Amino acid sequence: MVQVRDASAADAEACVAIYAPYVAGTAITFELDPPTADEMAERITKAQSTHAWLVLEDDDQVVGYAYGGPMKPRPAYRWSCEVSVYVAPSHHRTGAGRTLYNALFDRLSERGFRTAVAGVTLPNPASEALHKSLGFDPIGTYRNIGWKLDAWHDVAWSQRPLAKLPDPPEEPV
Repeated sequence: MVQVRDASAADAEACVAIYAPYVAGTAITFELDPPTADEMAERITKAQSTHAWLVLEDDDQVVGYAYGGPMKPRPAYRWSCEVSVYVAPSHHRTGAGRTLYNALFDRLSERGFRTAVAGVTLPNPASEALHKSLGFDPIGTYRNIGWKLDAWHDVAWSQRPLAKLPDPPEEPV
């Protein structure tokens, strides 16, 4: 059975197992070394305290995760968040990313966030298509912004609304 649930520190090893191949073998993330399980547990705990971190389970095994965090540290940005999703290769093109993101958007909306932004290292046709299909609109591209795997990489940024809330906005929960 496939289900989305809140992540906990206990999911750190499973999340590292999903993430590490992206770090080691792709420019999808600009991290150079995979985090340890303890580092990932800290990331999960921090995201849960301010935004959200969800995992997707298939037959009680974590096969993907999505999370939101601060877009920028300055206070005026506090209703916006940066989002990411990572899925195990066994679950690519199964709707896992879409399922995770939709649940994440609902959670972030409930917490009072209004806008999600996402950066996609180019080229990444699958991620570009996923974000477009979920209503992300392009807002710009950082050219030659990251050096990894012996090459410069561009990052395309996009955003989508999460919730239409009254003004003045209440503080995110």
